[in-house]
Amino acid sequence: MVYIDCKREKLPENRRDKNKGRRMSVLLAASRLIDSISQFMGKLSEYMVLFCCLISAGNAIVRYAFNYSSNGWLEIQWYLFAFVVMLGASHALRNNEHVRVDLIYGSVSDKAKIWIDIVGLIVFLLPACVYLTWLCWPFFALSYHQGEISGNAGGLIRWPVKLILVAGFALLSLQGLSELVKRIAALTGYISIDTKYEKPLQ
Repeated sequence: MVYIDCKREKLPENRRDKNKGRRMSVLLAASRLIDSISQFMGKLSEYMVLFCCLISAGNAIVRYAFNYSSNGWLEIQWYLFAFVVMLGASHALRNNEHVRVDLIYGSVSDKAKIWIDIVGLIVFLLPACVYLTWLCWPFFALSYHQGEISGNAGGLIRWPVKLILVAGFALLSLQGLSELVKRIAALTGYISIDTKYEKPLQ
């Protein structure tokens, strides 16, 4: 989500408004930090797609050229796919490129879009992501303490891919908070955000 500060140079005159302005500045700084983390994870996910393709191609070449295959190389492909999806989700939310069930969003005013986003973040996204993070933690912890390994011969340890579930939902929760801060700031006039949304091509 691209946004610009609107009141960086013009602070409110009375003390109460100045305090509100300082609090909003702190929240927006935290939002920018979260955005930078999500952007980094998005870039990392892009490279993971490349690695997954290279591993898949290499595995196919070795299997057909040398009649050799390994379950470990097969499993690491879906490990990487899980990393791409879970780490890339917050980046997609940050760029407003997530899939929406768009019934009215595209036809309402910018202010109405912001309110729809705020309600959606508070009622749906944040509770769901926090709850899923909480659910996934014991799922990962048990796997880690047991040293769980794939049941396939030559398979990989399982806890890293379960840890990525925790990390992915936690990062998506943080990005949801960042988006909420930006929309509240937009409503109060501290920043301006781009609410344009294009439906994904089917």
